[in-house]
Amino acid sequence: MRPAKHLTRRLLLVLAAGALLAAVVVYAGGDEAEHQPPAAAPTTAPPPQPRIAAAAGPDACATVIGELTPRQRLAQLVVVGVDASDPQGAADLVRSEQVGGIFLGGNATALLENKALDQVQQAGRLPVSVAVDDEGGRVQRLDDLDGSIPSARKMAATMTTGEVRELARERGRAMAARGVTVDYAPVLDLTDGAAGDVIGDRSFSADPDTARRYAQAFAAGLEDAGIQPVLKHFPGHGHATGDSHKGSVTTPPLDELRENDLMPYRNLADFGSAAVMVGHLDVPGLTGGEPASLSPAAYQLLRGEFGFDGPVLTDDLGAMKAVTQRYPLPQAVVKAVQSGADQALWSSGGRVSTVLDAMEKATTDGTLPAERVTDALTTVLRAKHAC
Repeated sequence: MRPAKHLTRRLLLVLAAGALLAAVVVYAGGDEAEHQPPAAAPTTAPPPQPRIAAAAGPDACATVIGELTPRQRLAQLVVVGVDASDPQGAADLVRSEQVGGIFLGGNATALLENKALDQVQQAGRLPVSVAVDDEGGRVQRLDDLDGSIPSARKMAATMTTGEVRELARERGRAMAARGVTVDYAPVLDLTDGAAGDVIGDRSFSADPDTARRYAQAFAAGLEDAGIQPVLKHFPGHGHATGDSHKGSVTTPPLDELRENDLMPYRNLADFGSAAVMVGHLDVPGLTGGEPASLSPAAYQLLRGEFGFDGPVLTDDLGAMKAVTQRYPLPQAVVKAVQSGADQALWSSGGRVSTVLDAMEKATTDGTLPAERVTDALTTVLRAKHAC
């Protein structure tokens, strides 16, 4: 029995040595493979592009524009909805397409927490406008994080204009601390209709003077905090029939709007740095059956009769049937910028490459004139203090 045990021990030693040798061979092969370049690994995002410094002087905007590719110039004219629960996705979008702005809708808050928007800004060659629609009442984006604020109607009924300015200032500071730069508020529409109507309690008042005073206070508070306010919905949704989310909307004739819904838009310089959002409103005597957001006449009214020289953007072009029943998104974006919008918004997100392809084609064939692109881009860049 002893010799057998001895033989078994020898056999085990031989087997162990062989296993050790095999392990050494495998390890050596693995180490060699580790230093080989990956086989056709796909690039998930393009490499960072050089940041463009803010410029000063009489030709500042032309200098900045000269640093952008033709496609990047067009991309600055769009504001795209992003998934607020996906910070990396938002950063990748900005890095790949260099869009000028993003919009955070819905109830997700990941992009508003833990400095998540910093990586979005770092992905842009230029500052990225980060917008929410935080009006108060039933239209809020920060309520889960920073508490709820009253509707416009309740503000006007229970607060002084000074108190509204202070409330908006505090809200604006909360936005700025989270990386937001633009608030699609206040509403300038006039109505005393049911609270739950499409405008309803989002309106401060049916009285033009009251609505203007309270909207001006809210806008001033946002601006105090460094947030750009956006007045909406030009030329006035308060007395319109229909809901532009669901279909076409018609306002009273232009002459009637001048006596009522348009009155808060007089002397827009009093609203400081505010931008204006143009709604999807068919105005008899003005838009010729088109939504105002896609009507050159509506932008001419705002720029001409109302003397507004700040940023003008569209209401949502991608999720509101007043537009989507008429035009596919790429065509609507081209038509909006062509008509006079400085920024085209679609909250649904996606389709950015397709839209930019359509915009590039329109500039090539002259449908979207180069001068119109330059004018819009200059306005956008100035609003972002890039020149």
